[in-house]
Amino acid sequence: MTRRAHGSQRFTISARDGRARVARLRMPGGVLDTPAFMPVGTQAAVKALDPTDVRATGAQIILANTYHLMLRPGSDLIERMGGVARFMRWDGPLLTDSGGFQIFSLAQRRTLDDDGVVFRSHIDGSEHRLEPESAIRIQRQLGADISMALDVCTGFDTTAGEQARALQLTEQWLPRNVAAFEQAVDTSEELRPLLFGICQGGFDANRRRRSADFLNDVPVDGLAIGGLSVGEPAEVMLEMLAASLEGLGDERPRYLMGVGSPEDLWNAVGQGVDMFDCVLPTRVARHGGLYTPAGRVNVRAARFREVTDPVDVTCDCYACRTFSAAYLHHLFRSAELLAYRLASIHNLRFIARQMEAMRAAILAGSFEAARREFLSRYVPVDAAVRQEQRRLFQAGSSATG
Repeated sequence: MTRRAHGSQRFTISARDGRARVARLRMPGGVLDTPAFMPVGTQAAVKALDPTDVRATGAQIILANTYHLMLRPGSDLIERMGGVARFMRWDGPLLTDSGGFQIFSLAQRRTLDDDGVVFRSHIDGSEHRLEPESAIRIQRQLGADISMALDVCTGFDTTAGEQARALQLTEQWLPRNVAAFEQAVDTSEELRPLLFGICQGGFDANRRRRSADFLNDVPVDGLAIGGLSVGEPAEVMLEMLAASLEGLGDERPRYLMGVGSPEDLWNAVGQGVDMFDCVLPTRVARHGGLYTPAGRVNVRAARFREVTDPVDVTCDCYACRTFSAAYLHHLFRSAELLAYRLASIHNLRFIARQMEAMRAAILAGSFEAARREFLSRYVPVDAAVRQEQRRLFQAGSSATG
């Protein structure tokens, strides 16, 4: 296969500072400035927020979930509605995942073979089959600006043999994804939709490097790193990320899938990652977990009962500009639904502000100093909490996103 030039022509790197870089990616739905974080709109909605809320946080692009939308309301209906972005009234670019991660999380409900996967719906138990060709067809029906190749993801607790088999199928399916995509889009259009391939390999650094080398020679527009943040310790994730990036070319956008902790974002951008997505910021928000420059706090805690300042006095989000920490504490303790909206707005704005700070630091040539300064103040959740977050994320993603 010969690589198309479109992806690199539409991804323009404007500044580098070490391995970190600032770039722009042009898509039919708009322009993305990177490094960038994508809020997750699993079922054509970012939970508790409307598109105006999401846009006000500084988000430029959102992610929608192929697995969920193919089951409900169905990709045929969404196509008739004009695609996901029009259906939900989002006025920016849209990325759709392939469904591979959700199928991984449905390990007890699916069967893999050389051609694809058979799985049972978590909604009604109905049987479905997903192959590279149908995954691409469904994403085209959804109207994605960026479609993801169907891959096979494994968890940290899987055997070396299972990880090797997953990589074999991912590489075996990738040319089929590419061929299906080429048939589904008008490749003569300058601003046609994009296709990203995915680097896998489990938790073996050599497998990761081989996967990256394989992906380099495939005609895709972007290079994603999958299969991380699936139960492994933070240091293992960073090691596997480094091995993946070591082999990936840098002329196309690099997308680290499913990673959204603030400290991970700063560290990964420092290694050369451009794009991220994760449900974590909105998921922890709905449980009262709010990001601050010093770390995540639980606004449900009694210490916030009479705090007249906002949760984060440095934040310019609607929640912090308008309400006290005491009010958010009251909303959560009273089970008021407004709590979910305000907390989600805050966390997404916090993440967007980090991406803005990263872009500014790269342009100024001071990224490493900015990264160290952020990490010196920000106290991550401890390892046990982090592991539990990832377990809940993995278990919950099949049903709720």
